[in-house]
This record gives sequence, C-alpha cells and structure tokens, in this order.
Amino acid sequence: MEGEKRVIENQKLKFEREARKLRSELERLRVGPMIVGTIVDVLDESRVIVKSSTGPRFVVNVSQFIEEEIKPGSQVGLNQQSFAVMSVLPAPKDPAVFGMEIEEAPSANFNQIGGLDTQIAEIRETVELPLKRPDLFEAVGIEPPKGVLLHGPPGTGKTILAKAVANSTEATFLRVVGSEFVQKYIGEGARLVRELFELAKNKSPAIIFVDELDAIGARRMDGATSGDREVQRTLMQLLAEMDGFDARGEVKIIAATNRLDMLDPALMRPGRFDRVILVPAPNRDARASILGIHTAGMRLDDAVDLGRIADATEGASGADLKAIATEAGMFAIREERTVIYQNDLEQAASKILQKVKVCEPADLVQQYI
Repeated sequence: MEGEKRVIENQKLKFEREARKLRSELERLRVGPMIVGTIVDVLDESRVIVKSSTGPRFVVNVSQFIEEEIKPGSQVGLNQQSFAVMSVLPAPKDPAVFGMEIEEAPSANFNQIGGLDTQIAEIRETVELPLKRPDLFEAVGIEPPKGVLLHGPPGTGKTILAKAVANSTEATFLRVVGSEFVQKYIGEGARLVRELFELAKNKSPAIIFVDELDAIGARRMDGATSGDREVQRTLMQLLAEMDGFDARGEVKIIAATNRLDMLDPALMRPGRFDRVILVPAPNRDARASILGIHTAGMRLDDAVDLGRIADATEGASGADLKAIATEAGMFAIREERTVIYQNDLEQAASKILQKVKVCEPADLVQQYI
C-alpha cells in the first residue's frame, strides 16, 4: 500500500507540472497580437520614440523586462492599447539571402583541376591562407588580401576554382550570381547586397563568391536609362561594402567574369580586388592533364593515347574536354561496351569541337561579311 501511495503521489506531481505548463501556454496564447514598430530615437532608459507600422510616431514606455539593447532602427513589438515596447524583434533578412548559403561543401577539390597550378597557388595564398593562418600576416605586419577576381574565357575553370576553395576551407560559403542583385524595385538590389555582407559578417569566417560579376559591375556610362541607374546604385552599394568605412572582418570575396573589359575601374583597384587572376585556355600539357582527370574513372583501352587527343584539341577549354570524355563514354554505351577505345575519343573530339566551331561568334560575323 505504501509503495502504491508513493507511485500515485509521483503521478500527481507530474500531472500538476503538466497542468501548470498548459495553463501558462494558454495564458500566453490569450495575449493579443503586438504591433510591429521601429525605434526612431531613445529618450532615456524608460521612454523611446517609435514609428508604428500604420505611420504615426509616438512617445512610449519601455517594458522593464526587456534585456536587449534598444537602438534607433531596431524593430520592436508594441502593445496594442498602450503602444508600450514589449519585445525587441530580430532584424529582418530577405529569404533569398539565406538561400545563398551553401550548407554542404562542394565535392570539387584542387586535385580535380588540371593545368592551373599557378592560379591554384595564387588563390590559395590569397583566400585560404589568411583564413587558416592569420598569425603569419600579423607577424609580418601586413593586412591579408581581401578579394580575388578570376577572369578568362568561358569553361576554363573559374567556378571550379571557387568550389575547390569552399571545399578546402571550413569557412561559410555564400554563392550568388550577379544577375540576382538586379531587382524590379528601386533600392532592392542595394538592400540584398547589404544583407548579404551582414550575413557573411555574422557567420565569419566566410567567403562570398559572385559569379558573372559583369551583370552588376559594368562600367558606368552617361545617359543611362532608369534600369541602368538602378544597377549602378547596386554597384555603388557593392563598392561601399567591399571597401567602405565598416570593417569586413574575416570575409573574403571571390568574383568571376568572362568580360574583364566591361568592369567599372572602381572595382578593379587594390583594396577591393587585390589579385586579378587570368584563367587562360589550357595549353597542350594542361589539356592532357585535364583529359587524364576526366577519364580517371573510365575503363580505357591500353592503346589509348591521351596525348594525341590533346594535340587534336587545340583551343578547347576544360569544359570542352570534359564533354569529350563524356561523349566518348556515350559512344561505348551505344555499342554496349564498357571499354573506351582511341577511336571513341577521336570521334567525340571531332563532334564536340565541331559544335564549338559552329557557335563561335567570329564565324557568324564572317558569314554575314
């Protein structure tokens, strides 16, 4: 009987705790919704000027239970009847900015990049080394480089270089395409740039990769249209964030473009992009190395000579060489084979390079002439 009594008393205490918890939750749900307002000015510890979401400004009291610091510009929750400040709300962030963060590091690494040893060394010492060994720069007494601009023809490996840096560092990686900053309404693009850098500072060390920078970084011209002026406002916000009054901290920038000649001179100066790295089309040895990387997982016949394919693909980019390896595999699949022969690679090279030649703008111009 005594044992059963203790069990029943323990159950009673458990049910009483659950009842109290449910009553407090019920009271919390009964509280009316709060009005969202913005702090305009702080008068003293207990009074502030707020601007409600409906427009008017009020001098209101501040709840004594608020522990966060209240500053002008902060968003707060106001009591519906007295407009007293009841809570401090977090700063709003655009969902598109949070979508720019890459949760999982890309699988690319520097071993998968062929023929760009000089470029790999430069980007590692500019981006990776300051994040991993900041003590070296403090010992020497210099500031580490802030940004890297990769430029060169399409398909030469600019994006995969950025992916490899993201994989080799433990930093937060934020990826954005330049055209995503071009918005419909005035000021929206500049706001996205500002919130992107705020997110990077909060999650530092961080790397921001801006692909196709020429979409917003084009040279400013006189007589621009209203759309061009909005792009220029976004560019000016980007310039201010890259090298303005506010310190960037451990935030590095990597940008890529195919049109270096179109970029605004203000973007190119040291302090914004300290290194401008050319990623050229691969030479003969680099092409052989790239073919070796892309065919490493394929079953090649013993008579396959990748050097001959490299000699026959003059002017091909890294993306073209990857497509050649893939197309050679497709030739084998059509014949239900698992071994790749020299003839497969040669036919694939002829097919892919013919496509590239047809798409060359110079050839189209020549036809019209």
